[in-house]
Amino acid sequence: MVRPDMGKWGHTLSDLRRLSTLAEHSRTRERFLALYMIGSERASAAQWAAEIGRTDETVLGWVHLYNEEGAEALYYRRTGGRTPFLSKERETGLSRQ
Repeated sequence: MVRPDMGKWGHTLSDLRRLSTLAEHSRTRERFLALYMIGSERASAAQWAAEIGRTDETVLGWVHLYNEEGAEALYYRRTGGRTPFLSKERETGLSRQ
């Protein structure tokens, strides 16, 4: 059974739980919560995937990614899609008017 290798990265279950509640983006929180649930043996990757409506491969991919590259690899990064209509600078400028 695949489990997060927390010792390799110096993390505890408490660290994963904290990351699952404090992460800025919902996708990041979802990934760390999956690691927490699997690491605490409350659910297997397949059980947790079914619980959250993801494929087994997706959840297993998060575990493998964490084991290979650490927590930083699980943080959500916008990688595509349309660019925002307003840039952050213009949006900030408009809100000050």
